[in-house]
Amino acid sequence: MGLGMPTVYDVPPDALIAKLAEYLKQQFPEIRPPDWSLYVKTSSDRERPPADRDWWYVRCASVLRKVYIHGPLSVKDLRSEYGGRARKRVAPAHHVRSGSSIVRHVLHQLEAVGLIEKTPKGRVITSKGRSILDAISTEIFKEMVKADPSSPIKRVLAGS
Repeated sequence: MGLGMPTVYDVPPDALIAKLAEYLKQQFPEIRPPDWSLYVKTSSDRERPPADRDWWYVRCASVLRKVYIHGPLSVKDLRSEYGGRARKRVAPAHHVRSGSSIVRHVLHQLEAVGLIEKTPKGRVITSKGRSILDAISTEIFKEMVKADPSSPIKRVLAGS
């Protein structure tokens, strides 16, 4: 790790996604769950809809992080990422992709606010999206250093 600004790669994904979901909910009124999101399962391998009322914002944040790290990504790529293991009675379990409707709606909303853009190879993050993710990552990184001053991270930053 260099001495530059911390990025998405330097912070825990769960902390980043939680903070980013809250940021998206507060800063972008265009990003909001559709009416059907209260009743829909996220994949055919799931038995019930998500228990978290704000799962839409968490999914938006997760997709944004995945596009940042692995982009360009297509709808098919993201369906595979959010799929899971389907167990069908006595037959062996197989991986199934998630539904495409959620993925497409999330991508359209993130495009509408200018955080990702569509290219011939798939969706990629824009400079606006990258700067937001890097700023939130820096904030989380500073909190991590403050919480544990004896961590090896602080020594790396100090250059010793």
